[in-house]
Amino acid sequence: MEPAFWQQRWADNQIGFHQAQVNPYLQRYWPTLQQVPGSRVLVPLCGKSLDLAWLAGQGHRVLGVELSRRAVEGFFREHGLEAEVRQRGDFEVWRSGDVELWCGDFFALQAEDVGDCAGLYDRAALIALPPPMRARYAQALSALLPAGCLGVVVTLDYDQSLLAGPPFSVADQELRQGFAGWQVDELEQAQVLGESPKFLQAGASSVLERVYRVCRR
Repeated sequence: MEPAFWQQRWADNQIGFHQAQVNPYLQRYWPTLQQVPGSRVLVPLCGKSLDLAWLAGQGHRVLGVELSRRAVEGFFREHGLEAEVRQRGDFEVWRSGDVELWCGDFFALQAEDVGDCAGLYDRAALIALPPPMRARYAQALSALLPAGCLGVVVTLDYDQSLLAGPPFSVADQELRQGFAGWQVDELEQAQVLGESPKFLQAGASSVLERVYRVCRR
C-alpha cells in the first residue's frame, strides 16, 4: 500500500481497524512474556491505538511508529496529553511521558533507533500490508530488533480471494516463514467470522484470528 492510501483513510476517518478498547489478547498474553518494567516496546503502524497507553501503564517505554500525523495528533489529544515534538532524521517524534510516537515511514527506521527494544507488539501492522511489503516488513524486524526481543503478534487468516485487503490474510505458514529468525509459538486461535459482517457478506466461511508469541533468536 502506498503511503497516500493510509493518509487518505485517516483523512476520511475510514479507520474501522481502530479498536475502541484495549485488545484482549494483549491483556491476556503480554503479562506471560514477563517483560522487565522500564523495557522499551516497539509498536509498528500503531495508529492511535489504546494499546499504546495500556503498555505504558504496565511500566514500559513505548515506541509507536505511525505514518499518519492525524493519527499521532489524535492519540495525544484523546488522552489529554501535551507532547514535546522534535525531528529525528526522517521522523517527527512526539513524546509525552513514557510514550513516543514516531511519525513517518516504518521502513526508514535504523537499527540504532530500535536496538534497545526488548518487546514487540503487532496487532495491525502485518495484516495491513500486501504480500511483498509483508515480507519486507518481517525482514526489517529481524534486521532491526535485538536477539531476545519478545513479542505478541496477532493475524487474520481467511480466503483472500473473496475480499481485497486490508486487512490482509496471513496464513500460519507465511507467518512462520517471515519470522524464520524467531522462535514462533501459537498461543490461541479464535473463529471471529460472526463478528465480521463484511466477511459474511463476501461469503467467507471462516475468519481465524491467531495470536503468537515470538522471540528473536
